[in-house]
Amino acid sequence: MDNKKVLSEKTVGLKPSGIRKFFDIVSEMKDAISLGVGEPDFDTPWHIRDEGIYSLEKGRTFYTSNSGLRELREEICTYMKRTQDIDYQWDKEVFITVGGSEGIDLMFRAMINEGDEVLIPQPSYVSYEPCAVLADAVPVIINLKNENQFRLMPEELEAAITPRSKILVLPFPNNPTGGIMEKKDLEAVRDIIIKNDLYVLSDEIYGELTYTGNPHVSIASLPGMKERTVVVNGFSKAYAMTGWRLGFACGPQEIISQMVKIHQYAIMCAPTTSQYAAVEALRNGDDDVRMMRESYNERRRFVLHMLSEMGIPCFEPMGAFYVFPCIKEFGLSSEEFATRLLEEEKVAIVPGTAFGDSGEGFLRISYAYSIDNLRKALTRLSRFVTRLREK
Repeated sequence: MDNKKVLSEKTVGLKPSGIRKFFDIVSEMKDAISLGVGEPDFDTPWHIRDEGIYSLEKGRTFYTSNSGLRELREEICTYMKRTQDIDYQWDKEVFITVGGSEGIDLMFRAMINEGDEVLIPQPSYVSYEPCAVLADAVPVIINLKNENQFRLMPEELEAAITPRSKILVLPFPNNPTGGIMEKKDLEAVRDIIIKNDLYVLSDEIYGELTYTGNPHVSIASLPGMKERTVVVNGFSKAYAMTGWRLGFACGPQEIISQMVKIHQYAIMCAPTTSQYAAVEALRNGDDDVRMMRESYNERRRFVLHMLSEMGIPCFEPMGAFYVFPCIKEFGLSSEEFATRLLEEEKVAIVPGTAFGDSGEGFLRISYAYSIDNLRKALTRLSRFVTRLREK
């Protein structure tokens, strides 16, 4: 019996994640150091964990509403108002997802008809393109450029739009580049979005992790954009809650209601314990976020300094917890460089091509690790590039 014959051609055609490939290898390699996984090395703050434990002790182990706890949705509305000055209705425009990734999938499935185009700036998070394909969309890739610090430029957006364009993904602060879009950058693309009647998926999972001294700005906060934007966010990065698997989506009622309908049949509801913990995170977690952001910023500066000493060019990323150095001088593909570094020095980093073809010639290094681990790994990287230059 050939089970391969019964599989979905669409699913079989998807490429496995390039991030997980290196993670799986390094997990079985003795003395290897990984700078490849985008996961905070902090434990979830104790008062947030304690609230989750308390919810279990109180027997709060039942389903919540499909849309999530009212208490949590109200706190999200408060959060969006105080951080972005956007007013959302808790019962119509907000719902709770299983991680931010579910929100991406659901928006596409709720909005896409076969053949609609999704504009995806790359390099960017690995899920956008596969989720678009699974929703029967046509992904249209916009290749971002190093010289623009991997921002989306108005002329790049304009050139990519066709009559079938429907959704623009705005993945900022960006994984893998660490690039951001400031208010002036968002304003530069807003008129193009409105003129062409596009909708926006604004993935703001790293919104709390910016280092310019100014807070992150959501495109949904700009005039005319709330009604055509779905904001996807979550608790994994800012609150070090990756394993709790909790996110949220905010957007127009008509879109959110359809996303909830799919969520209702596929998931039922997000984990109840995680939702109670997230209420505590939003109410009392600002100091934790500030502490972690300051630590990431220290590590960011340390990694940039070490790369500079090695003579490896890297623009200064102002968001998330990644750097995206250029390794074109060595004449190796990103995949070859990362594979040899892992084999010869036991350091795992992710080739830029895991995030799209425009990532060729670059590497993603996560600095969500201790300074000691960063120093050890980057010392090995320095040794590796020295050998390459001597040949």
